[in-house]
Amino acid sequence: MSSEIQQYNSSQTESDQEICSRLAEIIDENLPNAESKIWHAHPVWFLEENPIVGYSKQKKGIRLMFWSGKSFNEDLLNVHGGKFQDASVFYNDLSEINEDDIKRCLKKSEKIQWDYKNLVKRKGELIQLNIH
Repeated sequence: MSSEIQQYNSSQTESDQEICSRLAEIIDENLPNAESKIWHAHPVWFLEENPIVGYSKQKKGIRLMFWSGKSFNEDLLNVHGGKFQDASVFYNDLSEINEDDIKRCLKKSEKIQWDYKNLVKRKGELIQLNIH
């Protein structure tokens, strides 16, 4: 885990620190080729500069968001974004985290991706990438 992500996690309340640290561990273990950094003030993991997954503190709890999650057809990801392909789940306690569910979504995130990296270049048009 990068020091900047550790710093983000440490800035949360004790219970949120536990959630954030556990999410970061699971993501790091299951996306070993991903680059992680603080992006728009939150921890985000990228594959070939395309944002894949991240988390942030929001009023409803810690939001785990998959940028292409709407296409995963996962009941876990029950909060869908309006304009793009993102989908999320919120956590308020460490016990709510089901590692197998997250691992399954992370596996899908490697194969099912929408091209956020070139969103500006395409003037807001989001296209699905063909990943094998």
